[in-house]
Amino acid sequence: MYLLQVSSVAQNPDNSFWYFPIGLQLLFAIVFVGAMMGVTHWLGPKRNTADKLENFASGIKSHGDARQPMAIKYFLVAILFVLFDVEVIFFYPYAVNFRALDWDGFWAVLMFVGFFLCGFIYIIKKGALTWED
Repeated sequence: MYLLQVSSVAQNPDNSFWYFPIGLQLLFAIVFVGAMMGVTHWLGPKRNTADKLENFASGIKSHGDARQPMAIKYFLVAILFVLFDVEVIFFYPYAVNFRALDWDGFWAVLMFVGFFLCGFIYIIKKGALTWED
């Protein structure tokens, strides 16, 4: 009876039975990584000296505090760059299929460019890209 059940499970490729080796391998990998990290932590040397505990700054002696205020303009420009960069990526599918899209595709891309330019004009008018000290 049991042999009949195993053979029917083995014949159905959509059954979760086929994921067992993957789960077993994943479990083995997690246990192996955890065990190796634990063993190296347990057996490894622990010699904390003042030189080892000092912050590393590429050989340059550190001075001052790292927590200094930074201008928000850097973050604003970075976010705007990502935003407009992603919008430009949407031109690639149009460039590949512009013949197949015909006039409907042309008007859709023209509308997209219009929205794109409205956003760009908006950030210029708001002064998001002007730098003053």
